[in-house]
Amino acid sequence: MKVLNYIKESYTELVHKVTWPSRAELVNSAIVVLIASIIIALIVWVMDLSFESIMTFVYEKLL
Repeated sequence: MKVLNYIKESYTELVHKVTWPSRAELVNSAIVVLIASIIIALIVWVMDLSFESIMTFVYEKLL
């Protein structure tokens, strides 16, 4: 019975106590996450290219 009571209380809390964001807030949040993800991906890509260039230079000098 504890599990059933837990489910009922969880449902009541989700329906009556949780404040759900509006569609506009969700869209804005999704756009922010998308832009941040693109910026981070670009930073990682530039770092990868830089590291590749540095390592290529080092290996050419060693060999």
